Formats: sequence, C-alpha cells, structure tokens
Amino acid sequence: MKAMNFESSKWSRDAIDDVVVDDDTLLRRKRRRNIIIAVVVVAVLVIVAAAMFMGGGEKAAAPKGAEGQQLPAVTVIVPGRQDVASIVAATGSLAARRDMPVGVPGEGGQIVRVLVEPGQWVGAGQTLAIIDRSVQAQEASQLAAQIEVNRADLQLAQNELERAQALVSRGFVSQADIDRKRAARDAAAARVRVAQAQLGGTRARIGRLDVRAPTAGLVLSRSVEAGQVVGAGSGALFRIAAGGEMELRARLPQSDLARLRVGVPTVVTPVGSEQSYQGTVWQISPIVDPATRQGEARILIPYNPDLRPGGFASAEIRAGSGVMPLLPESAVQSDSRGSFVYIVDNNNAVVRRDVQIGEVSDRGMAITQGLAGNERVVAAAGAFLSPGQRVRPELQAARRTN
Repeated sequence: MKAMNFESSKWSRDAIDDVVVDDDTLLRRKRRRNIIIAVVVVAVLVIVAAAMFMGGGEKAAAPKGAEGQQLPAVTVIVPGRQDVASIVAATGSLAARRDMPVGVPGEGGQIVRVLVEPGQWVGAGQTLAIIDRSVQAQEASQLAAQIEVNRADLQLAQNELERAQALVSRGFVSQADIDRKRAARDAAAARVRVAQAQLGGTRARIGRLDVRAPTAGLVLSRSVEAGQVVGAGSGALFRIAAGGEMELRARLPQSDLARLRVGVPTVVTPVGSEQSYQGTVWQISPIVDPATRQGEARILIPYNPDLRPGGFASAEIRAGSGVMPLLPESAVQSDSRGSFVYIVDNNNAVVRRDVQIGEVSDRGMAITQGLAGNERVVAAAGAFLSPGQRVRPELQAARRTN
C-alpha cells in the first residue's frame, strides 16, 4: 500500500507539471467568459440609450414647425440707419486748369537765346526767350539823335521869338513877324514830340521782342530753339500752366451731372498709380453734348509732380449724403419684379419686402426705400427660403462704418 501511495504522489506531481485540465474546468471558464461578454454588451447598450435620450431631449427643446419638423436657423441683422455718402464715379483726362500758350507778341525775328525748359517754374513777366534786336536798336539810336536835332531847332526858334518880342516895342519888328516866329517855335516843339513818340514806339517794339511769361506758373512745353526765325504766325512757343494748377476733365452722364454741385470734394486717382489726390469740383458744364448726352465736370487738383497733363485718371465725386439702412450684398436679391429682401416677422415667418437700391460700395448697398432700419433682415441664404416659411432667427450684429 505504501508503494502504491508513493507512486500515486509521484503521478500527481507529474500531472501538475504537465498542467492537465479536465472538462469541468473548461466548462466553468467558458461560462465566466460568457458572463463578462454579456455584462460588456449591456453596458454598451446603456450608454447608447443614454446618448439617444439626451439627443432626443435637445431636439425636443428646439423649435418645431406645425408638422413637428425642426425649424431651419437663419442669420438675421438689424441694419439701423447710417450716414451714407452718394458717390459718383467718373473718368477723364488730366489737363492744366489754365493752359496758357505763349507766342511772339511783336513782329518777331531770329531767336538768340531760350532761357527756360519744360518743368521749370517762372514768374509773371519773366523772359522766356530773346529775339535778335540789332536792327531795332539802330533805329532807336537814330530816333534819339533826331530828337536832339529837333530840340536844337526848338531852342533856336525860342531865342528868335524872344529877341523879336524885345524889338517889337521899338517898332523894328512888326506883329506879323512875331506871329511867324511863334509859329516856327511851336512847329519845332511839335517835331521834338514826334521824334520822342517815334523813339518810344521803337523801344516798345524792342521790348516786345522778348518772349515773356504772362503769368506765374509751370512751363509745360517748349517748341522753339535758338537760331529759329519766328513771327506772328509761328504759333505758341511755350505753354504754361497758370499757378501750376491741374484739373480733371471728367465726362459724366446727364443724370449724374445733375447731382453735382460746385465745391463738392473729390478723390482723383491717376491710372497706374496707387496714390490718390484730393480735389474739388470747380466748374460744371452748362451744356450737354446732344450726341452722347454727356457733360463735363472740371475738378481742380493742387499741383503735384505726379499729375501730368494728358494723362488719364478716375474720380470719386461725393454728390451728397443721406441717412439710410446699409445692407451687405448677400442680403439683397432681385427677380423680374425688382430688388427685394427677406425679413423675419414677429412670428418668425419669412416675409418678402421690395426695396430700392441707392449707392453701392465696398461698405454695402444703401436702401433708399422699403426699409425703416429696425427690421430683422435675412443676411444670407435668402435664395433657399420662401415667403411664409417659419425659421429660427439668429441675430448678427450689423457692421457699422464711418
């Protein structure tokens, strides 16, 4: 028996070393695994049910339509009323406000020297070019000498008259001789005055040989060279912008021309330049071209080297201002009936409102008629709505611009 027990113990240690599992143990392990899986599945189902319950609660809190469907959310704005400037856009050519051509004032001659170049500033009366005056100078010298001769004759006639007057009381000279000598004296004096006038005329002609600036300003062009012979028919030798002032001659339709007033501010931008210049409308054409139905507005611009006559520029003219609602372009729609917006009434229903559009700029679209400014206007996605549809409005602050 003791031998058998010893062998049995030895077998048990070997069995433990070989980890032999019977069927009952396997069955218990399988049941435990199934229980764990079932517990996990139940936990997952509970979590899903809780999530669905919470989601259902949120949906129940959202507004629903008559059919129990969730209402669509739309963004609305209350635009209020803002100061909106009325801007008239125009284009035209740059030019000198007073473009003054300067030619030959006298009989002309050969140019001796040219004293200025385009782009220089000149003063009133400044000499621009000198014409040869050698012939006129000799004529002036001759007339000056003739004056001296006539003065000598006058002095002689005056002396003879005085001597005759001294002898008339003694009876040596008759009254007739006195009258003749007085007439001779007066004629000599007249010849002196004639010679003086001739000399003055010659000197005036010499002065007109200098081509002078009629006013202070900027020299725009020069079309004469030294050695050139010029005369009264030679045309303009120089062009001067009086005071250096420039202007934009803007062509505008008749409807826009009627909105302008003298003195309104303007922003002028030359083509190809990022720099803009402040100006004012100083003259509005009193007539309209019957062919184009356009008129001209002349915009005064202070001198700047970047403003060159003959260039092209655009202008934004402030034609006035008004207080009105200002909407983003996405809020305004149009169809065959005209422009309109959608507003949301007190019952959160969509209502169509016809409007009239005024000034359109990067700030938005000004509404001249149709809105008071306190309405809730659909800011976007209006194309997906229809009148009478109920929505859930979400208010967005209106953008304010100065």
